[in-house]
Amino acid sequence: MSPPLATEILDFAFENDKDMYRLALSAVAEAKRVRPVFMERKSRAERNKEIIAMLGMPRMEMAAANLLRGWLLRKHKQMLIDFLDGLGVKHKEGVVDDLPKTVVDAKLKASVENLLTKYKPEEVSVYLNAFQSMNDASWENLKQMLESDARLQLGGA
Repeated sequence: MSPPLATEILDFAFENDKDMYRLALSAVAEAKRVRPVFMERKSRAERNKEIIAMLGMPRMEMAAANLLRGWLLRKHKQMLIDFLDGLGVKHKEGVVDDLPKTVVDAKLKASVENLLTKYKPEEVSVYLNAFQSMNDASWENLKQMLESDARLQLGGA
């Protein structure tokens, strides 16, 4: 994802969920083999830059996933609800207990198009990529859409 969106996610956690932010900070401090207080003494901008750089590493996948999940469930709950409603998947406020093994192409395309008209494309892309990678039911048609639709590509500057 772009650095501005990564910073926005960290800022959201800092302002709205201190525990989530502290967990990410502690995970990064542990990975860097420093005490969390060492990281806390830095300016938030400098600290966030270091956290973002570290969360991109494979060994930090769990900490990054927790941060993303928290941001999506707290800030973008309606996007999750819209997506699942468009697919006809039963959920509780955007959280699903049992995903279907497959979804119909037409419903998936319509649901994704709806998201892209209502929300920022990069945020939709982050959500859909996270959804695809964090769930046991990996849908091949969603994977293909994420790989082929330019609006859903990650890695912006």
